[in-house]
Amino acid sequence: MTRAELDELARKLEETPARVRNWVEQVHEGVLRWKKSPAEFSMLENVCHLRDIEQEGYTARIQKLLRETKPALPDINGAQLAVDRKYNAQPLEPAIAAFTDARLANVRIIRNLSAEELSRSGTLQTVGEITLEKLLSMMREHDEDHVRLIAEARKLATSGQSGATSR
Repeated sequence: MTRAELDELARKLEETPARVRNWVEQVHEGVLRWKKSPAEFSMLENVCHLRDIEQEGYTARIQKLLRETKPALPDINGAQLAVDRKYNAQPLEPAIAAFTDARLANVRIIRNLSAEELSRSGTLQTVGEITLEKLLSMMREHDEDHVRLIAEARKLATSGQSGATSR
């Protein structure tokens, strides 16, 4: 990955919290917590998921890859966390603020990574061997998936077919 590519990736990762906030701001509680099905996340659950995966997944993995030789990186069961931590009952603002803070701290680290650091590797449970560079790409893909899911949930919840109401 070139320095320009890393800078672009860091910029996109840095923008995600604002993109998420844009979708969830000024949304009625019913819309924020509405779920298409029990198996899918509400908008709020997506935000809480992003927060916890950032803090407990990506932050921990980045640190382990930078500090340890070939570390084992555990997987995180996001669906189970949503149930255990009652994501849909949590307040929005602290969740999005914590996601933003954790992400911006990670971006500060990412912006200063060397080519050598990007090539450091470990084993991510359920995935296999990955480099830090690959982990950063996975973060970007994960962001895009959840921003899309949040946007879809908002559109469905506000379409009048959900029973949720928007402001």
